[in-house]
Amino acid sequence: MTDVRETASAPPATAAETNGSSVSERSERTDEHSASGPSTDEGGLLSVLAVDIGGTKLAAALVHSDGSIGPLATRPTPKGDAEEVFSALAAVATEAVGGEEVSGAGIGSAGPLDAIAGTVSPVNIPGWRGFPVRDRLAALLGGRRVVLVNDAVAGAMGEYHHGAGRGVRAMLGMVVSTGVGGGLILDGRVYAGPTGNAGHIGHTVVDLGGDPCPCGARGCVETITSGPAMVRWALANGWSGPAATGVALAASARDGDPVALAAFDRSARALAAGISSAAALCDLDRVVIGGGVARAWDLLEPPLTAAMADYAGLAFVRRVEIVRSALDGQAGLLGVAALVHDPETA
Repeated sequence: MTDVRETASAPPATAAETNGSSVSERSERTDEHSASGPSTDEGGLLSVLAVDIGGTKLAAALVHSDGSIGPLATRPTPKGDAEEVFSALAAVATEAVGGEEVSGAGIGSAGPLDAIAGTVSPVNIPGWRGFPVRDRLAALLGGRRVVLVNDAVAGAMGEYHHGAGRGVRAMLGMVVSTGVGGGLILDGRVYAGPTGNAGHIGHTVVDLGGDPCPCGARGCVETITSGPAMVRWALANGWSGPAATGVALAASARDGDPVALAAFDRSARALAAGISSAAALCDLDRVVIGGGVARAWDLLEPPLTAAMADYAGLAFVRRVEIVRSALDGQAGLLGVAALVHDPETA
């Protein structure tokens, strides 16, 4: 039976108008030092700016080669136009760097994205369509190298090196939050595909007659399993919690509210269908689930276990382990830093 359990490069940018000039100015002052080799922190460790771009919040921190993370800077993701979103990103980058020199940066962004062009068009950030985030951040950092990957790929890398993915050869890392993303590690290496979008499990179809998805399809895993989708379904079916949030929905479910419990059951079944399909395609050892919805693991795990028994038919699919993230929201930051520190892992 399927085991479901909880366990602990881009070219330099051309000149561009940016906000947060203090980062750019600091980078320009240190170009002569970076030219002779990678910059280091006080302990002699490489220091990388790691950025996590999601539909709910933007986050950034300095990450060192031993996996230690500096203070986290966050801002809510603006709902406005492209420059408003980038202004918030520049603010978190400036705060995270704090005047220090960095050797480069890694961005884990909600998708889809174009890893070759360095652009992003996140389904849940409507202000960015084909936005050149890689080159804009590189310009902000004075031309430092910036790596761009899908946020779930970044999370998968973090779990593989530092968390619940250690010790396996084939894994799917999932982020179940405002949206649903996925990143693949196959034979011990990231598999991102030609455009950087492989592993997009949130946009696999599990309900042929399902609701339209912002991606343009209908019946995607994300339309059922994401936190906002769960809340919408619960409200439409009579739930009246104190606030229209995933946290409130989880609290109601723990209090025994039948509609809230049904929302978690429905989410878990869609998740199981998507995971079973991914395991059948990729012969996975393990699936690691993080994100806001996974914080309600006590509510998600029991129906997910039951649903996997229904959807995982083949023996090699049934053997897949499904575990909760061990890194409590830090997987993406650690993952993009790993890709900057050691490009050979990509």
